[in-house]
Amino acid sequence: MKRILITGAAGFLGSHLADRFIAEGYYVIGMDNLITGDLRNIEHLFQHPNFEFHHHDVSKFVFVPGDLDYILHFASPASPIDYLKIPIQTLKVGSLGTHNLLGLARVKNARILIASTSEVYGDPLVHPQTEDYYGNVNTIGPRGVYDEAKRFQESITMAYHRFHGLETRIVRIFNTYGPRMRLNDGRVIPAFIGQALRGEDLTIFGNGLQTRSFCYVDDQVEGIFRLLHSDYSLPVNIGNPDEITILDFAKEIIKLTGTEQKIVFQPLPENDPLQRQPDITRAKELLGWEPKVSREKGMKLTYNYFKSLSKADLEKQDHKDFSKYNH
Repeated sequence: MKRILITGAAGFLGSHLADRFIAEGYYVIGMDNLITGDLRNIEHLFQHPNFEFHHHDVSKFVFVPGDLDYILHFASPASPIDYLKIPIQTLKVGSLGTHNLLGLARVKNARILIASTSEVYGDPLVHPQTEDYYGNVNTIGPRGVYDEAKRFQESITMAYHRFHGLETRIVRIFNTYGPRMRLNDGRVIPAFIGQALRGEDLTIFGNGLQTRSFCYVDDQVEGIFRLLHSDYSLPVNIGNPDEITILDFAKEIIKLTGTEQKIVFQPLPENDPLQRQPDITRAKELLGWEPKVSREKGMKLTYNYFKSLSKADLEKQDHKDFSKYNH
């Protein structure tokens, strides 16, 4: 039985990846320090014979007994609200955490896939974004703690690949959504759905003409699964190229929820990207992958998930104490 370590396993994407690899017959070792993760995302796996969980911060030395075939490094705050509240921890998990896991992969002779992001492109001057584009990033801006952590993560991963011959994979994840996201974490979809559920007006930052491209979580997991098992070591965009303005998307949310909220506008945050659309040519050619789930279907599934949660569950999602981690 193949053994895989998934860091950030109690998070949104990490928990879905744990489900997928369990379903594929792997023994899954989940690891998370629960800063932004939630044990409720993986509690259904606790009694599974092929799953174990380690409560640990990968920014500190990582030890896993036994053999490892694969490592998926998904431990990092991924939403603006989170990484702006814990900027130092965000930098540490992208640098120290990645270094620790690359070292573990080398000791275990394991293949490692690291989760990078479309944020490495910053506020792009090239559209759509290809993997060959180097980006337009403000290193000292408030978003730089996340952007630069991910850029460094890619650099050290490629250094280990080239210098040590380590089997590495890099996925650049574009906006992904689905069940188990946290409401009000600063990302567009959970923010809009949270406001709709509370009967509040939908808040758009800027004029709403900035664009995003949303990929449903099942499609994202499929792309990551294929990339891990490919022979390609350079970064690969995994996202949905179906681009939409935030203003039009807000109108879709109002239609989906059957509510009559107004749309209100607030100033655009510093360095917030104005365009985001992946070029997925590389993923199509190398992996035979492209997204299958339409935004209409994916949003219905996501909205129904949030509607199914109790009021207490919704409130718990929004209370995270970051004070002890920012050091």
